[in-house]
Amino acid sequence: MAYAVELTRRAERDLNDLYQFLSAEHSDVASRWLNGLEKAISKLERFPRRCSLAPESRRASRRLRHLLYGTKPNIYRVVYEIDETHRIVWVLTIRHGARDALVARERAKMEF
Repeated sequence: MAYAVELTRRAERDLNDLYQFLSAEHSDVASRWLNGLEKAISKLERFPRRCSLAPESRRASRRLRHLLYGTKPNIYRVVYEIDETHRIVWVLTIRHGARDALVARERAKMEF
């Protein structure tokens, strides 16, 4: 049975910010990138556990996972959490892979 995939407000803002950044100079590239990322995220409907646990899960009570999208040096992390009770995959944030791991303060703000 498939899961619903929902983006938090933070993840929607992250996605929009990344798209705006990319489309500033390369609108075709930005569109292809966005379509590919959305397709990768949508695959979480059927296979939410296919991605590994995020490094942040080692220090938190929440079991966060991350989907890696792109190629070096432009790898982005889609950090998400699976709500088994409601069968929802919550995309919490989308960030560049070179950024530091989420700190506790950021994790606490990521609500469904």
